[in-house]
Amino acid sequence: MRNVAYILAFLLVCPTSLFATQTDDNAAVLKRLDDIINKKETFQVQKEKTIDALKVQLAHSVAPADKYHLYGSLFDAYLHYQADSALHYINRRQQILPQLDRPELANEIIIDRATALGVMGMYIEAMEELEKINPVKLDKQTLLSYYQTYRACYGWLADYTTNQEEKKKYLKKTDLYRDSIISIMPPEINRTIVLAEKCIVTGKADTALVMLSDALKDAVDERQKVYIYYTLSEAYGMKGDTEKEVYYLILTAIADLESSVREYASLQKLAHLMYELGDIDRAYKYLSCSMEDAVACNARLRFIEVTEFFPIIDKAYKLKEEKERAVSQAMLISVSMLSFFLLIAVFYLYRWMKKLSAMRRDLSLANKQMQVVNKELEQTGKIKEVYIARYLDRCVNYLDKLETYRRSLAKLAMASRIEDLFKAIKSEQFIRDERNEFYNEFDKSFLKLFPNFITAFNDLLVEEGRIYPKSDELLTTELRIFALIRLGVVDSNKIAHFLGYSLATIYNYRSRMRNKAVGDKDRFEQDVMNL
Repeated sequence: MRNVAYILAFLLVCPTSLFATQTDDNAAVLKRLDDIINKKETFQVQKEKTIDALKVQLAHSVAPADKYHLYGSLFDAYLHYQADSALHYINRRQQILPQLDRPELANEIIIDRATALGVMGMYIEAMEELEKINPVKLDKQTLLSYYQTYRACYGWLADYTTNQEEKKKYLKKTDLYRDSIISIMPPEINRTIVLAEKCIVTGKADTALVMLSDALKDAVDERQKVYIYYTLSEAYGMKGDTEKEVYYLILTAIADLESSVREYASLQKLAHLMYELGDIDRAYKYLSCSMEDAVACNARLRFIEVTEFFPIIDKAYKLKEEKERAVSQAMLISVSMLSFFLLIAVFYLYRWMKKLSAMRRDLSLANKQMQVVNKELEQTGKIKEVYIARYLDRCVNYLDKLETYRRSLAKLAMASRIEDLFKAIKSEQFIRDERNEFYNEFDKSFLKLFPNFITAFNDLLVEEGRIYPKSDELLTTELRIFALIRLGVVDSNKIAHFLGYSLATIYNYRSRMRNKAVGDKDRFEQDVMNL
């Protein structure tokens, strides 16, 4: 039994200790992120609808210029969602270019193709595309895209390679192209983000934080905010502030998933941090989501990054499951033993219930007394509180009398008058009658307090979902559950205990009624409490 107590203490303490490592802010955004991952397909459906709309426009387009524009829109939509499709549409752009008589657009196409190849992990091919361009002949905006693509490719190569010398070389190239970007970028938010990145790389995290905080205040574009969030996480990570690093990574991941971006680093980086913080469940969930999206997008680098770390988390996750199974088995054995002892106790309790009929008379008298008290109470602001208090007090008195009676029965049992006791307790009808009488008394009392409850409650429901008691009943099970909620009893465990139902049954009833609400389903139960 001592071991059982230890197990129970462990189960109660462990969740508390786990969440104690999370701030309220982080816990809130983590819950939001979990909800978004669970309904990720919803955002992807919206993305597909947007893409389908563009394809419909394309099907009805005749002018080469219109087709060129729509190919570009489809490229942008697919780039971080399904990279090979993005490559397809940039190739379609290439095919239609001769019809436009605008040769200057050829460089734009090359840069976009290199970007798509980079997302797909084909870095050599991307570089070969960029080498076709003479940067001297580019206008300022195209030159900026050229530098950004080169910088991205070298950054991916630095992440991809395991050779430290090669990594240093690629990082140096990344820094050089970052400087080139800064040199031609106009003074706006995007330039501030790049400058902040440079500050982080050079060890000036505090300066970067000031710059990014100011930029975040002025940012209107959602994608700009995403870049700021991610850069903020890197700055806090450099400072060793894991709490804020996690916070801004969560915001980045939320934005990526809501916009159906599948090529990202935020969620898998967050999975690493969750693993380090001991949240194995979330680490496994986030990494699985990252792997799924990387495969769907054909983002080779992200897939490799995930697969390198996934075996570690997978092993930890399986080990955790094994431990939980062991605890569950121990709990099952313990519950079985407790059930056995409970059966023995019930057996002896049944033998001690010879005078239960007397207690029934006492309960009936108590009910009559409560009816007298109810008639005497006036319908004022404190009637409800006083009435309920007295009602519950009678229940407590009944329990006290039952305990006293049990003790008297014990004395009789010790006097060896067992046969008489056993005959008196063979029938279970008394318990069922008392429960029905108790609920009937509750219904009467409640409806005296709230005579318009049934009508008001049904006004909150759609017409086909309204509930009316049968001729032989005062309240249905659904009405009785929400009557308890109206009285302030909102805990499903307490409701289940009060009504003698399972917890799952109570959850199902509550959920079913919320779905029938006329207004906001999330405010339905609050509206019931205000009736």
